[in-house]
Amino acid sequence: MNSNILRSRSIAELLKGMGLGKPAHPLIAVIDTAKLAYGEEFVGMRFSSDMYCIALKDAGCGIDYGRNHYDFDEGVLIFTAPEQVFKVTKAQALNQSQGWMLYFHPDLIRNTSLGGTIDQYNFFTYEVYEALYLSEQEEEILTNLVKLIDREINQRTDNHSQQVLVSNIELILNYSLRFYERQMNTRSAQASDIIAKVEKLLQDYYQNNDLLMSGQPSIQYLADKCHLSPSYLSDILAKETGRSAKDHINDFLIDKAKHLLLSSTDSISGIAYSLGFNYPHYFGRVFKQKTGKTPQEYRQLD
Repeated sequence: MNSNILRSRSIAELLKGMGLGKPAHPLIAVIDTAKLAYGEEFVGMRFSSDMYCIALKDAGCGIDYGRNHYDFDEGVLIFTAPEQVFKVTKAQALNQSQGWMLYFHPDLIRNTSLGGTIDQYNFFTYEVYEALYLSEQEEEILTNLVKLIDREINQRTDNHSQQVLVSNIELILNYSLRFYERQMNTRSAQASDIIAKVEKLLQDYYQNNDLLMSGQPSIQYLADKCHLSPSYLSDILAKETGRSAKDHINDFLIDKAKHLLLSSTDSISGIAYSLGFNYPHYFGRVFKQKTGKTPQEYRQLD
């Protein structure tokens, strides 16, 4: 990792770096952002940690996550995975910002059901401008859960402590899934524009012979052109069409393959290469998966 990035490997290191003293629990902490203060000497500094973080930010919080900056006019929820970098953008005095940060180490959820499913919560890889905007009721629900976690952290540890903590984290994540779905529903016009743009990008990619020059378009390519993260793009497409970004790419290529199989005498290998498939047998497998027939069987339908 870049030596110019200050990294916290544990909850103890994290809290010490923030000037908040020793942790009540070695693997999880709730931080009241009103208690955070840092001077001008910290502006521009970059920090990272080995922890997951769920943070409720308001407009006064002088921290940017990810590669992009966005000025928030209201409280939003941001999710970051281990090794995500954030940067201090302005000095902050005590009680200047309202919100909370929930940090937890991967060891807390290891060997739990959440440990096996946390990668399915794609919003941990969203960009900052794809944050979750909460209604007052939604914010109250999540804040109450964080308060329960904070209370549990500060109680005596027993045989049920880990399960209670992990269950509440999982509940926060599942509520967040629901709230993100609500947010995507209320922005359906934007989603329709994104779907149309993806289809246009694929058409242009094909028309410009980029398949021959650069290979198949990646999800990252489409996401960059749409100014979205790959995870957010895939989630929008899946929500609106039932098909992921990868499905959209493959469906487009198979549609082109159908046309070429029926309208040209090119070999199946040649068609595969022209569509950016490095291996004809992989092309055949994808084609059969999508159509129920091999390329040769499909060609014989004509």
